[in-house]
Amino acid sequence: MLPRHHDPIVAIATAPGRGAVGIVRASGRKLEPLIEAVCGQKLKARHATLIPFREADGSTIDQGLAIHFPAPHSYTGEDVLELQAHGGPVVLQLLLARCLAAGREIGLRLAEPGEFTERAFLNDKLDLAQAEAVSDLIDASTEAAARSASRSLSGAFSKEIETLREGMVRLRMLVEATLDFPEEEIDFLEKADAWGQLGALQRAVDTVLERARQGALLREGITVVLAGQPNVGKSSLLNALAGAELAIVTAIAGTTRDRVSETIQIEGVPLHVIDTAGLREQATDEVERIGIARSWESIRAADAVLFLHDLTRLGQPDYDAGEAEIARRLPANVRRMHVFNKLDAGAAPPASGWAGEGEAVVALSARTGEGLDLLRRTLLEIAGWHAQPEGLFIARERHVQALRRTREHLELAALHARSADQALDLLAEELRLAHDALGEVTGAFSSDDLLGEIFSRFCIGK
Repeated sequence: MLPRHHDPIVAIATAPGRGAVGIVRASGRKLEPLIEAVCGQKLKARHATLIPFREADGSTIDQGLAIHFPAPHSYTGEDVLELQAHGGPVVLQLLLARCLAAGREIGLRLAEPGEFTERAFLNDKLDLAQAEAVSDLIDASTEAAARSASRSLSGAFSKEIETLREGMVRLRMLVEATLDFPEEEIDFLEKADAWGQLGALQRAVDTVLERARQGALLREGITVVLAGQPNVGKSSLLNALAGAELAIVTAIAGTTRDRVSETIQIEGVPLHVIDTAGLREQATDEVERIGIARSWESIRAADAVLFLHDLTRLGQPDYDAGEAEIARRLPANVRRMHVFNKLDAGAAPPASGWAGEGEAVVALSARTGEGLDLLRRTLLEIAGWHAQPEGLFIARERHVQALRRTREHLELAALHARSADQALDLLAEELRLAHDALGEVTGAFSSDDLLGEIFSRFCIGK
């Protein structure tokens, strides 16, 4: 542990603002002096005691519940004191200030973001995937994401990773043992079905990786940009998808001057939809030029682009020229979908010639809602989402990348196993690297820099 991890810490553990109850939480070694100073008495372990919280001169700050969780049976694995007071901001600040003053002799300080959960990880109360799930549960934007984060917090994801690690350890033991007895290595590995174990491990990693991708989608969602010329119906489509009048819709070209965004959910997957200014070469003023520049910035940063076309204007030379220019400038590395709007006007979508390989095409009416369900389903396909059975766990892009590296090292290990000379030292090294990559998911192999990055994103008090 770093020296700062030995300091006792304190923070307000409830959200800012007024509420019925607010909590001040302290964690550290030997909090008895703090307890006696603020509570005026010793507390029975894990029992809620209704007492007045005292200032240094004996006056009462507030009356509430005090609970002492002695180590190691607490959230952090250290002694924990929770003071449950009335949830006024001033009351909680007074109580926090009193704790800091009373705990000065034991080195009590304000907690940093995520430090309570970081200590739970360092004291083996949670592994790293579970610790991240605490933050994901708090930040969940959909019901599906919240339920999946709860499963990860309970250890569902970690158990799958641990099963993979156990299989990796068994295989590594077999290979490492043969390095000490090279004259018997081939027969020994074949009798132990080492290559069968390697293949089974590869398949198991693929399965967990696919589920992790789905879990990452639930957490992160995808960013979808609505792009196209002025008056093709981008703002109308945003309003239709969101079910609310978020963007101003008029027949005047260039009405949308800046980005308008909204997060919607489809089958629990968050989609961050961004409406942008209409794209055209001849902007009418400086404000519109800035809006168009920001539109291209959003397009380059998007996960997917919905390229909207106006069915009532197809075939007009100026309009078709604008379509061709936008298509030319769209980044090749961004997935795109062609959306033909204004079906309600009676025009039919073109039969072919618009979409490139792998590009989806949807015809709809943003005004009447016709075709919106197909658009939603197609958006999920673009995101890579498919229906999951109950029990999906939340995951992060970090987890996905670690599992991809694990798979890559196992593929290299399989190449060495199939080679004519069977270079077992290289095979053993690839298995070690795969094992290390897998350990990054739960924190078995994690740098201090990685831990600092993860826990700095938590709220203070958690």
